[in-house]
Amino acid sequence: MATESLFGISGNLLALIVSVAGLIIALVMYGIIGWFRKKAEQTESKLDDLILAAFGTPAVVAVLVVTMFLSLQVADLPPQFQFILDSKYINVVWILLGAWILSTFLYKMIETYGHRIAAGTESDLDDRMIALAQITSKYVIWFAALLLILYVLEINITPFLAGAGIAGLAVALAAQDFLSNFFGGAIIAVDKPFKLKDRIMIDQFVGDVIQVGARSTRMRTLDNQIVTFPNKKVMDSYVINYAQPDLRLKVRVNVGVAYGSDIEKVRRVLCEIARDASKSVSYIVEDPEPIVYFLEFGDSSLKFQLVVWTNDFAMTLETQDAINTRIARRFAEERIEIPFPQMDVHMKK
Repeated sequence: MATESLFGISGNLLALIVSVAGLIIALVMYGIIGWFRKKAEQTESKLDDLILAAFGTPAVVAVLVVTMFLSLQVADLPPQFQFILDSKYINVVWILLGAWILSTFLYKMIETYGHRIAAGTESDLDDRMIALAQITSKYVIWFAALLLILYVLEINITPFLAGAGIAGLAVALAAQDFLSNFFGGAIIAVDKPFKLKDRIMIDQFVGDVIQVGARSTRMRTLDNQIVTFPNKKVMDSYVINYAQPDLRLKVRVNVGVAYGSDIEKVRRVLCEIARDASKSVSYIVEDPEPIVYFLEFGDSSLKFQLVVWTNDFAMTLETQDAINTRIARRFAEERIEIPFPQMDVHMKK
């Protein structure tokens, strides 16, 4: 039965008045928040944008929720709907709004400042980690909100927590390799043993790094093959980085000459070849100077090693080719014999 309320106005009519007033206030607030957002876009600071993005829409929704709750308080509700007026239901709404505000604020903050930091690095791993941090923050906040709502509604959460614990253990065991690779990728991002486009060696594979992901690292080998290494494998292996501390790389060219050759002449000719190459080939440098080593007496030759430097680690084979081509031509001019393996057999009658 309808009851008379304030100033003789019925409860339902008063509820309608409150609802309309709340709707008007919400619309005005929505316009004000939009105006503040435009002003915030003109400032250099991103903090005001984050605050408005997090609190703007939830504030409008909060006004509507309060209006609805007040309307129900003054309305003539049938007895079977009186339970709606219990304060625990409005508390559930506050929890949802709080989770909405907090998750949005953290998500936007990680997105804004995280990507700004990641923009200064060449690796895409930190971008992937930022995306993972955004998703994780949302799930954690909403999971905590769900538990709090169940507690407010006086629902026993012990079986739920037990089930979640067992499920979490199963997921952890199943995701053990994934987590190992993920944290391996995080260590690579922090320790930075290499970066994109570096030429490295891992487990006898030599190639250029083309991607450092959350789970794996990919390289393109010198044969144009793509090799994928789990990040855990990378962390457990010895990694040679040919691009550090700089792009220069020492190239060793082994040369064999016939026994009886003039050692000093061979040494001089090889040094001249290297110096001439450094003047005509852009990727062979004069500094450091080339060095010639007389290594050993071989089975059928005297073994020398010419050491030259290239200014680009990716030009190792090209450097060897340029030097060997000049050695073949110059040795022919100087009549320095390059022997081939041979064996003398003596037979007794």
